[in-house]
Amino acid sequence: MNVIISTYQSEDMGDLLVKPEDGSVAFGSGKECWAFTLTRFSRIYASKFKVEPAKLKERFWGENYFDTEAKCWRKDGVSGTGKTLKRAFAAFIMDPIIRLTNALMEGNMEAANKMIDTIGLKMAADTKSLTGKHLLKAVMAKWINAADTLLEMMVCHLPSPRKAQKYRTAYLYEGP
Repeated sequence: MNVIISTYQSEDMGDLLVKPEDGSVAFGSGKECWAFTLTRFSRIYASKFKVEPAKLKERFWGENYFDTEAKCWRKDGVSGTGKTLKRAFAAFIMDPIIRLTNALMEGNMEAANKMIDTIGLKMAADTKSLTGKHLLKAVMAKWINAADTLLEMMVCHLPSPRKAQKYRTAYLYEGP
């Protein structure tokens, strides 16, 4: 994607390249109405690790691993005791999403309710009566809502109309 962007990008547009660690890439499911950026998960984990969200955002992407035994971040995928470590993106973001999805789809409500309480969701009574895909969609859309994620990305990454108008006029109007 960045190759295509850089091919057509002009200097007056600014930096348009997309980078997950900047929060300019969203991951999710349009069909199921959920999406997230690394920005959102960095805010979730910032209080747990007592670290600035900006630092976590950088660590959640690329060759970054958290050694739970030594309680430190590593660039190589091996712990101090020689165990293979999972990348931070997989360990802190994808694994919780997959565990919650599996628990909801399998009907394991004890595990699902524990995870829902941990992430701080308050589910309505009518939502609790749902099962399977419908419950999954309701929980995920409430937890990591796609509309909220896209709105956050627009606010943070699109230029203001006043700034963008300077270069848009040249692209849209070729007359005198």
